[in-house]
Amino acid sequence: MNYLINNMKIQTTKSFLLAATAAAFLTACDTPSALVTVPVENVDSNPLKVAALTDAQEKAWSYADLKADTIPGMSVNRTYEEIIPNKTGQQVIVAVIDSGIDIEHEDLKNKIWTNPNEIPGNGKDDDKNGYVDDIHGWNFLGDVNAEQLEFVRIIKRYESQFEGKTLASIPANQREIFQQYQKAKSEYDTKVTEAQANKTRYEQILGQLKTSHAAVKAKLGKEDYTAADLKAIANPTAEMQQHVAFLTQMLSYADSIPEFIKNINEGVDYFTNQLEANYNKTADFRKVLGDDPYDITDTNYGNNNVYGPEPDGAKHGTHVAGIIAAERDNGKGMNGVANKNIKIMALRAVPDGDEYDKDIALAIRYAVDNGAKVINTSFGKYYSQNPEWVYDAIKYAAKKDVLIVNAAGNEGISLDDPANRVYPNDQIDNVNEMSDTFLTVGALNLKYGGELVASFSNYGKSQVDVFAPGVRIYSTTPEDTYEFLQGTSMASPNTAGVAAMLRSYYPKLSAANIKKIIMASGLATGTQVILGGDETKKARFSDISKSGEMVNMYNAFKLAELQK
Repeated sequence: MNYLINNMKIQTTKSFLLAATAAAFLTACDTPSALVTVPVENVDSNPLKVAALTDAQEKAWSYADLKADTIPGMSVNRTYEEIIPNKTGQQVIVAVIDSGIDIEHEDLKNKIWTNPNEIPGNGKDDDKNGYVDDIHGWNFLGDVNAEQLEFVRIIKRYESQFEGKTLASIPANQREIFQQYQKAKSEYDTKVTEAQANKTRYEQILGQLKTSHAAVKAKLGKEDYTAADLKAIANPTAEMQQHVAFLTQMLSYADSIPEFIKNINEGVDYFTNQLEANYNKTADFRKVLGDDPYDITDTNYGNNNVYGPEPDGAKHGTHVAGIIAAERDNGKGMNGVANKNIKIMALRAVPDGDEYDKDIALAIRYAVDNGAKVINTSFGKYYSQNPEWVYDAIKYAAKKDVLIVNAAGNEGISLDDPANRVYPNDQIDNVNEMSDTFLTVGALNLKYGGELVASFSNYGKSQVDVFAPGVRIYSTTPEDTYEFLQGTSMASPNTAGVAAMLRSYYPKLSAANIKKIIMASGLATGTQVILGGDETKKARFSDISKSGEMVNMYNAFKLAELQK
């Protein structure tokens, strides 16, 4: 499932507009002995921003430089100003395995990879790679958009076989999936109950919002009013006092009531979709594809429409692609991390639900075989029926010198706990890596100090490698639009953009070396940070990822320069 966070589910929009307020001492992290070290500027005494970010700063905060801007970005702009003008890079393809991409977006259309060995529209597999007319990538989902979560599919697939059975009665080669089935059944009841309760709660709030908003709108003669406007209503009736009290409280969660109504409507839609699609045990969304999702050799399915069947379904993938490579300095929307050297290969494999292992494994192999040097995977799930297919694909990417940049997930939990195993990953035993070209990224907030880590971000000294900006990230969305979205889904492409630029300007460095450089060149802080949004749960930032660092493009370039 896409690692994207709905603002209503995590924090209020208003809270993200606050600037950094607490002190943090940032120093260089120790680098692996295999790398030549590069000194990181001493910013211990750097003044910290206490004023709110301007609109321009907020839309590009992830590219800011800590010392110059007092904003905890990745020093992207500084890299372009001080290093890149003196260098010439080469083309690098970044594969985005996601929900679909609007390849005609005004800020992306010039950055989309085109298969040089395929003739458009002739209905033939010109390059003999198994995919007909794959001009810009491949859509492994066809017209499928909605999908169940993996644990629901497990229940659906094995209910008739396992119901009423005990572990002792199950053959040894089926006991692992039987245990997953038992866990899935327990989780299903809890999740459905929660979704139903949340839907009801949001519908009740929405109903009261509409009633109170209509009354106040009629009273004030305008739709956009402030808390001060509400307070100024003269001689309110008892009923109007109730409307004013309710709406005043709601305005603490959004800048306007129409905006808040929109957010609540999205919440109702979210929980409705969970019940009708994600938790639906009877639907067969996959049937229209005509393949067997549990047969990795059955590969004749999908189509070349990398956008997908509807714009909303492609929002996540379009946003991710824009973070990596939206055209820079064209006067439109925003700038991606990567410049004109970087092309995006579009691979649609992530539905509105959990992805199938088969689709992900084949998408990774497609990317590798068709020239991608970096792959972004902003998705994940906590159950897997065929993880070995994805493991083999990860190993294949490593063998072919391809870096995979992966989102850590948005549940605010420690991935070092074996009970919190997430897929995809590169550690079968939660300790030893099967690949040295798989980089997992957690999400940073805009704030220093205790709130530096995004409240939703997963973490782990063994399982998470680095952290990068992932809160309130402004990027491309379908139909030439732009939005703020957040999640580790946004932290991963920020890092993938840095990785792609390193591969472009230092082509002799291997994928494994690029991973090491990113992990060794960031900024670190020993401050205590809040984990999972729980103020009673804290740890030193240096102890919640393998590197203990925040990705920094400027320092990564400096370190790469010493390795070439």
